[in-house]
Amino acid sequence: MIVTARNEERLKETVGLLEGSDHLMIKADVTDYKQIEELVNNIPQIDGFSCNAGIADTNLIGFYKESEIEEVFRTNTFSMMMFMKYLVKKKRLNKGASVVFTASAGNIYWATVANGIYGASKCAIDGFMKTAALELAPKGIRCNSVCPTMVESNMMDNASRISSEQYIEDMKKYPLGRYGLPKEVALSIVFLLSDASSFITGTSLKIDGGATLL
Repeated sequence: MIVTARNEERLKETVGLLEGSDHLMIKADVTDYKQIEELVNNIPQIDGFSCNAGIADTNLIGFYKESEIEEVFRTNTFSMMMFMKYLVKKKRLNKGASVVFTASAGNIYWATVANGIYGASKCAIDGFMKTAALELAPKGIRCNSVCPTMVESNMMDNASRISSEQYIEDMKKYPLGRYGLPKEVALSIVFLLSDASSFITGTSLKIDGGATLL
């Protein structure tokens, strides 16, 4: 397995959790397109790719900052599009490979206040996924996305404009009575990467605890 991240400490922690020792760890910042190209140049052909880089941002429309918009889109959307460009151009995806983008249920299946920048960036990557699925289908390469609602992760801490009381109140809206767990999203990605989903492409998989039913 090849694992990449810009935070070396967390990268080592992740690799340390993996079974076996035959893993390639590459430190890279995917918001730097030159680093993406260099990374792709230094990896072998692969059977699966999970596009999981992302940052959160919450703000009301009247308080948007150009720097916030650019940072979120560069991380959540543009970096993944450039990653795919180089993987395709340099023929790093094997025939029959599977690509999974991490999108979001936010703004795709429902909208929430102050979620415009993040939600729009995830809508964009989900739309790109569908085009990639069409373009790469003749090569037998599948492209899908997972669309979680709120997940218990450090991204919740980064969205500092939302209080813990607001999170607790929001959680009551979920029929299953809680937010998702990182493992539950990861297992959905594993399914879409595996041969168990060999006839699925261009699909946005909701992981929402029933929240979008309401």
